[in-house]
Amino acid sequence: MEELLHSLTSLFQQLGLPSSPEEIRHFIDAHRPLPEQVSLHAAPFWSRSQAAFLLENIQNDADWAEVIDRLNVALREPRRQ
Repeated sequence: MEELLHSLTSLFQQLGLPSSPEEIRHFIDAHRPLPEQVSLHAAPFWSRSQAAFLLENIQNDADWAEVIDRLNVALREPRRQ
């Protein structure tokens, strides 16, 4: 099985966000569900530089793309009750 190059922790660090497991869960819970019609990079909670990083890495299918996709999926899940 292929190992991920980057984790959610390293992605959050790269984005300059708090990156403990609890802080990541809180971020995802606070911002989901992201509507399907809104591209991940276009979500209103990113800074310009964060949005540019996300878009560039997805468009270029860079080594960050897989973990960015994982974040995208997590942000699309319905809010927990």
